[in-house]
Amino acid sequence: MGSLTRPPNIDARRYNPDMKQTWPAPERNREPIREVLAPLLPAQGLVLEVASGTGQHVVHFAQSFPNLAWQPSDHDLEHVASIAAWRDEANLPNLLRPIELDVTLLPWPIAQADVVLCSNMVHIAPIEVMHALFAGAARVLPANGLLVLYGPFRFHGKFTAPSNQEFDESLRARDPRWGVRDIRELTVTGTRTGFGLEHTIAMPANNHTLVFRRRQMLPPTGQFRI
Repeated sequence: MGSLTRPPNIDARRYNPDMKQTWPAPERNREPIREVLAPLLPAQGLVLEVASGTGQHVVHFAQSFPNLAWQPSDHDLEHVASIAAWRDEANLPNLLRPIELDVTLLPWPIAQADVVLCSNMVHIAPIEVMHALFAGAARVLPANGLLVLYGPFRFHGKFTAPSNQEFDESLRARDPRWGVRDIRELTVTGTRTGFGLEHTIAMPANNHTLVFRRRQMLPPTGQFRI
């Protein structure tokens, strides 16, 4: 099982109901994501959510799948505080305290998970963060464990809709290191870190869910470098 406590560098005074944030996007997409997760998740175990944001997703998933333990995380302390506020309000026994997690810092503050879930992160971060996500997930997942990604993606150089191309342009204008990732980048990184792409699932609003499975045999250690 993963860590059940937040790291000591997070100020406990930040955890109060006033820190709770609510965003419209998680309210819209949490149920479609839940529907996709339902046949994929194991009957029991621990799901690590990377980049939990406000905490709206993980509360919904913990309510929907009570036999699984849910470990939320985020690198932003304001988000961690919001997750904690949502968790305190929900009062769910299977929803663990949020942890601070920067995927580029190894080792991660959790030793093991059965599933790693990450929504809407890889396009608002440098590509090195995407590489680090795969490398870190390979370290905490068992053979056949799942890495599930949700968000907008390009497919072999093409956008799935004009709105995704406009979104990509706006992201790159904010930070040239950001952008909607191509499925080729993801599958190559997956292969290098011991994952195979198993499912590509179309979602509302021109998003997709990508399901990667960790293979039995991992590549040589040197290929995990990020």
